[in-house]
Amino acid sequence: MNQMKAPGEKKQTCGTICLKYLLFLFNILFWLAGGTVLAVGVWTLVEKSDYVSLLNSNLYSASAYTLIAAGAVVVMSGIVGCCATLKEMRSLLIVYLVLLLCIFLLEVIAGVMAYINYQDCFPFCNQLDEELRQNLKGTMVQKYKQPGEESITQAVDRLQQEFKCCGSFNFSDWRESVWIQAGKEQLVPDSCCKTPTEFCGRRDHPSNIYKVEGGCIIKLEDFILNQLYILGAVGIGIAFLQLVGMMFTCCLYRSLKEDPY
Repeated sequence: MNQMKAPGEKKQTCGTICLKYLLFLFNILFWLAGGTVLAVGVWTLVEKSDYVSLLNSNLYSASAYTLIAAGAVVVMSGIVGCCATLKEMRSLLIVYLVLLLCIFLLEVIAGVMAYINYQDCFPFCNQLDEELRQNLKGTMVQKYKQPGEESITQAVDRLQQEFKCCGSFNFSDWRESVWIQAGKEQLVPDSCCKTPTEFCGRRDHPSNIYKVEGGCIIKLEDFILNQLYILGAVGIGIAFLQLVGMMFTCCLYRSLKEDPY
């Protein structure tokens, strides 16, 4: 009888080992994906923090912190998955499966919301445009070149040079600037010039400044919406990839014996 059971036991062991390796490989990829998301969130805060300060909104900084939190949770889940796989603990596999399910649902929701914000067919989608228009213009005209607002000044200059634009909606926004109205001979900041030099902003001819290219609001909005589109696609793609991980986890759970502990 023992000899008849031996082949069956070996077959089950081989299947379990195969599932362990597959799940372990998935966890490594999952952990790397979480590290990438975490790095993108940190990069957003470090490199794009000046744009966040211009918008004067918690929405975009919250998005960066959400990426960091999501990346951290994914990394922790990957560690839990590796431990559960190596130790063959069914109870830990259940915890890992629940974590995968929660992350899956969150990524699907985040992806769908990103697509909703990208489209113009929902009532609250205009929030992005209105918020950008009001906050960006207000920050530009009230804080540019003002004492203690050096970071805002540098951010505005970088924004106008990087996106090749002038003002929030157009170059005429600078007529309301506190800095311009203080008696400056400049019509626009030097960063509006196509070739920035000192006092080049005294001329607002289209050959000298970004006058016909439009304001920064249009280009910044397109930039943010494109990022939402990409994040939505990646989020939903990774979420469905997690279905494979959940399938492997369920199969391994069934193949393992009850944890004696």
